[in-house]
Amino acid sequence: MQPDLLLNAIAKHISLTQDEQQQLIAVLAFKKVKKKQFLYQEGDISKQAIFVSKGCLRSYSIDKNGFEHILQFAPAGWWISDMRSIITQQPGTLYIDAVDESEIILIQKTDLEKLYTAVPKLERFFRILAENSLATYQHRLIDNLSLSALERYNNFCVRYPSLIENLPQKQVAAYIGVTPEFLSKMLNKIPAKK
Repeated sequence: MQPDLLLNAIAKHISLTQDEQQQLIAVLAFKKVKKKQFLYQEGDISKQAIFVSKGCLRSYSIDKNGFEHILQFAPAGWWISDMRSIITQQPGTLYIDAVDESEIILIQKTDLEKLYTAVPKLERFFRILAENSLATYQHRLIDNLSLSALERYNNFCVRYPSLIENLPQKQVAAYIGVTPEFLSKMLNKIPAKK
Protein backbone atom coordinates (compact mmCIF):
# COMPACT_ATOMS: atom_id res chain seq x y z
CA MET A 1 0.00 0.00 0.00
CA GLN A 2 1.20 3.45 -0.89
CA PRO A 3 0.51 6.83 0.76
CA ASP A 4 0.10 8.60 -2.62
CA LEU A 5 -3.65 9.22 -2.33
CA LEU A 6 -3.15 10.63 1.17
CA LEU A 7 -0.29 12.89 0.08
CA ASN A 8 -2.36 14.11 -2.88
CA ALA A 9 -5.31 14.87 -0.59
CA ILE A 10 -3.04 16.85 1.72
CA ALA A 11 -1.47 18.70 -1.24
CA LYS A 12 -4.91 20.13 -2.12
CA HIS A 13 -4.68 22.27 1.03
CA ILE A 14 -1.01 22.61 2.02
CA SER A 15 2.42 22.08 0.49
CA LEU A 16 4.78 19.72 2.31
CA THR A 17 8.50 19.47 1.66
CA GLN A 18 10.04 16.05 0.99
CA ASP A 19 11.35 16.00 4.57
CA GLU A 20 7.92 16.86 5.99
CA GLN A 21 6.33 14.14 3.85
CA GLN A 22 8.85 11.62 5.17
CA GLN A 23 8.08 12.63 8.78
CA LEU A 24 4.40 11.98 8.09
CA ILE A 25 4.99 8.70 6.24
CA ALA A 26 7.14 7.44 9.13
CA VAL A 27 4.13 7.36 11.49
CA LEU A 28 1.54 5.92 9.10
CA ALA A 29 0.13 2.43 9.57
CA PHE A 30 -1.44 0.61 6.63
CA LYS A 31 -4.22 -1.91 7.11
CA LYS A 32 -6.53 -4.04 4.99
CA VAL A 33 -10.07 -4.29 6.29
CA LYS A 34 -12.57 -6.99 5.36
CA LYS A 35 -16.15 -6.16 4.41
CA LYS A 36 -18.26 -5.64 7.57
CA GLN A 37 -15.14 -5.65 9.80
CA PHE A 38 -15.36 -3.20 12.69
CA LEU A 39 -12.66 -0.64 13.36
CA TYR A 40 -14.57 0.84 16.31
CA GLN A 41 -17.71 -0.03 18.21
CA GLU A 42 -19.79 2.01 20.62
CA GLY A 43 -17.85 2.36 23.88
CA ASP A 44 -14.39 2.17 22.28
CA ILE A 45 -12.04 5.11 22.69
CA SER A 46 -10.92 6.40 19.30
CA LYS A 47 -7.14 6.72 19.17
CA GLN A 48 -6.56 7.09 15.41
CA ALA A 49 -7.41 9.24 12.45
CA ILE A 50 -8.49 7.00 9.57
CA PHE A 51 -7.93 7.77 5.89
CA VAL A 52 -9.54 5.49 3.30
CA SER A 53 -7.22 4.68 0.42
CA LYS A 54 -9.43 2.00 -1.17
CA GLY A 55 -12.98 0.80 -0.59
CA CYS A 56 -15.48 2.46 1.71
CA LEU A 57 -16.12 2.79 5.47
CA ARG A 58 -19.14 4.13 7.30
CA SER A 59 -19.85 5.56 10.74
CA TYR A 60 -23.19 5.08 12.44
CA SER A 61 -25.07 4.82 15.71
CA ILE A 62 -27.71 2.32 16.72
CA ASP A 63 -30.75 3.58 18.62
CA LYS A 64 -32.58 1.82 21.46
CA ASN A 65 -34.92 0.15 18.93
CA GLY A 66 -31.98 -1.33 17.01
CA PHE A 67 -32.19 1.05 14.04
CA GLU A 68 -28.97 2.23 12.41
CA HIS A 69 -28.45 5.94 11.76
CA ILE A 70 -25.56 6.46 9.34
CA LEU A 71 -23.64 9.68 9.86
CA GLN A 72 -21.05 9.29 7.14
CA PHE A 73 -19.77 7.16 4.32
CA ALA A 74 -16.05 7.47 3.60
CA PRO A 75 -15.07 6.30 0.12
CA ALA A 76 -11.45 6.38 -1.09
CA GLY A 77 -9.86 9.76 -0.40
CA TRP A 78 -12.02 10.55 2.64
CA TRP A 79 -11.29 10.68 6.38
CA ILE A 80 -13.48 9.11 9.05
CA SER A 81 -13.47 8.86 12.85
CA ASP A 82 -15.54 9.32 15.98
CA MET A 83 -14.53 12.97 16.37
CA ARG A 84 -15.94 13.41 19.87
CA SER A 85 -14.10 10.36 21.13
CA ILE A 86 -10.79 11.20 19.48
CA ILE A 87 -10.88 14.76 20.83
CA THR A 88 -12.06 13.98 24.37
CA GLN A 89 -10.53 10.49 24.67
CA GLN A 90 -13.85 9.35 26.16
CA PRO A 91 -15.76 6.22 25.08
CA GLY A 92 -17.29 6.75 21.64
CA THR A 93 -20.89 6.50 20.55
CA LEU A 94 -20.25 5.42 16.97
CA TYR A 95 -19.60 2.23 15.11
CA ILE A 96 -17.14 2.38 12.21
CA ASP A 97 -17.00 -0.58 9.85
CA ALA A 98 -16.12 -1.44 6.27
CA VAL A 99 -18.83 -1.33 3.64
CA ASP A 100 -16.48 -3.06 1.18
CA GLU A 101 -13.07 -4.71 1.27
CA SER A 102 -10.98 -1.65 2.07
CA GLU A 103 -7.48 -0.38 2.61
CA ILE A 104 -6.91 2.32 5.18
CA ILE A 105 -4.13 4.48 6.54
CA LEU A 106 -4.06 5.09 10.29
CA ILE A 107 -2.38 7.88 12.21
CA GLN A 108 -2.25 7.51 15.98
CA LYS A 109 -3.53 10.55 17.89
CA THR A 110 -0.27 10.68 19.86
CA ASP A 111 1.78 10.73 16.63
CA LEU A 112 -0.49 13.39 15.19
CA GLU A 113 0.08 15.61 18.23
CA LYS A 114 3.85 15.28 17.75
CA LEU A 115 3.53 16.05 14.04
CA TYR A 116 1.64 19.25 14.82
CA THR A 117 4.80 20.49 16.55
CA ALA A 118 7.32 19.04 14.08
CA VAL A 119 5.34 20.00 10.96
CA PRO A 120 3.03 22.91 11.88
CA LYS A 121 1.49 22.89 8.37
CA LEU A 122 -0.21 19.60 9.27
CA GLU A 123 -2.03 21.29 12.13
CA ARG A 124 -3.35 23.79 9.56
CA PHE A 125 -4.38 20.91 7.27
CA PHE A 126 -6.33 19.13 10.01
CA ARG A 127 -7.93 22.44 11.08
CA ILE A 128 -9.16 22.89 7.51
CA LEU A 129 -10.55 19.32 7.55
CA ALA A 130 -12.29 19.95 10.88
CA GLU A 131 -13.82 23.20 9.63
CA ASN A 132 -15.05 21.54 6.43
CA SER A 133 -16.46 18.65 8.45
CA LEU A 134 -18.30 21.00 10.82
CA ALA A 135 -19.78 22.96 7.90
CA THR A 136 -20.88 19.73 6.20
CA TYR A 137 -22.55 18.35 9.33
CA GLN A 138 -24.30 21.66 9.98
CA HIS A 139 -25.62 21.69 6.40
CA ARG A 140 -26.75 18.06 6.71
CA LEU A 141 -28.56 18.79 9.99
CA ILE A 142 -30.44 21.67 8.39
CA ASP A 143 -31.30 19.44 5.41
CA ASN A 144 -32.61 16.71 7.74
CA LEU A 145 -34.82 19.24 9.52
CA SER A 146 -36.15 21.04 6.47
CA LEU A 147 -36.02 18.85 3.35
CA SER A 148 -38.29 16.07 2.18
CA ALA A 149 -37.01 12.50 2.00
CA LEU A 150 -36.75 12.78 -1.81
CA GLU A 151 -34.69 15.96 -1.53
CA ARG A 152 -32.40 14.28 1.04
CA TYR A 153 -32.04 11.30 -1.30
CA ASN A 154 -31.13 13.60 -4.20
CA ASN A 155 -28.53 15.32 -2.00
CA PHE A 156 -27.11 11.91 -1.11
CA CYS A 157 -26.77 11.09 -4.82
CA VAL A 158 -24.87 14.34 -5.38
CA ARG A 159 -22.63 13.88 -2.33
CA TYR A 160 -21.83 10.20 -2.95
CA PRO A 161 -22.20 9.65 -6.73
CA SER A 162 -19.76 6.73 -6.74
CA LEU A 163 -21.69 4.89 -4.02
CA ILE A 164 -25.34 5.19 -5.01
CA GLU A 165 -25.30 2.14 -7.30
CA ASN A 166 -23.19 -0.01 -4.95
CA LEU A 167 -24.80 0.46 -1.55
CA PRO A 168 -27.68 -1.61 -0.24
CA GLN A 169 -30.90 0.43 -0.09
CA LYS A 170 -31.00 -0.28 3.65
CA GLN A 171 -27.81 1.77 4.15
CA VAL A 172 -28.99 4.61 1.91
CA ALA A 173 -32.25 4.71 3.88
CA ALA A 174 -30.34 4.80 7.19
CA TYR A 175 -28.31 7.76 5.91
CA ILE A 176 -31.29 9.84 4.75
CA GLY A 177 -33.38 8.96 7.80
CA VAL A 178 -36.17 6.78 6.41
CA THR A 179 -37.04 3.10 6.53
CA PRO A 180 -35.90 0.87 3.64
CA GLU A 181 -39.57 0.23 2.80
CA PHE A 182 -40.30 3.97 2.55
CA LEU A 183 -37.23 4.50 0.35
CA SER A 184 -38.26 1.65 -1.96
CA LYS A 185 -41.80 3.03 -2.35
CA MET A 186 -40.45 6.54 -2.93
CA LEU A 187 -38.00 5.37 -5.61
CA ASN A 188 -40.69 3.33 -7.34
CA LYS A 189 -42.74 6.53 -7.79
CA ILE A 190 -39.89 8.33 -9.58
CA PRO A 191 -40.28 8.11 -13.37
CA ALA A 192 -37.51 6.10 -15.05
CA LYS A 193 -34.87 8.17 -16.84
CA LYS A 194 -34.81 7.71 -20.59
